[in-house]
Order: sequence, then C-alpha cells, then structure tokens
Amino acid sequence: MTKAVVSDAVNVKVTLRHSNNHNNIEEYARNAVLSLVKLYPGIISCHIILDHQKNDFEKNKLAEITVHVPQNVLVAKESGAAYEQTIDNCVEALGRQLKKYKEKLA
Repeated sequence: MTKAVVSDAVNVKVTLRHSNNHNNIEEYARNAVLSLVKLYPGIISCHIILDHQKNDFEKNKLAEITVHVPQNVLVAKESGAAYEQTIDNCVEALGRQLKKYKEKLA
C-alpha cells in the first residue's frame, strides 16, 4: 500500500509492506522526513518503506528512507523493535549524509 503526499514542494511517498492501516506511523514518518528539509531545503522527494518481518521477533520492524537531492540519492536502512525507533535512526543517518552533501557543494 503506497500513499504519496506533496507538501512544500517535497514529494513524500510512504509504502507499507506486510502490514495494513498504520496511519499514525505514516504521519510520524512524514513529519520526521520533513524535518530534514530544515537541514537542506533542496530535497526533491522522499520515499519511505516500512516493512514488518514475521521471521524475526526482536528486530522485525524495518525502515528504509530514500532521499532524492539534485545529482544524488541518499539512502538509510534500519531495523528495530519499533517503527518510531527505526525511523528516527534513519533520519539521523540521513541528516549526517545531508551535512556531508552540503559540505561537498560548498
């Protein structure tokens, strides 16, 4: 199930795999990714993939966030016990990547 939302010229698409109807998690993920725009306003689009693995009982929530910036694509993948934790870890990793990207441009 994929939902796309365009806000402030940033296209954010959320895909849920192996789970249904997590509107609050989707909203949490969108807000977390939109916080990256403060670090680098040139983000073109973001794709968030949230997956639930049934064979792993400890780290069964997977998050993958892809951020498209001019001439580059940044990706972060994390797994954990809760979606919020994995999303936050991905956003932190992408924040570091965006800072390095900005330094290369300067």
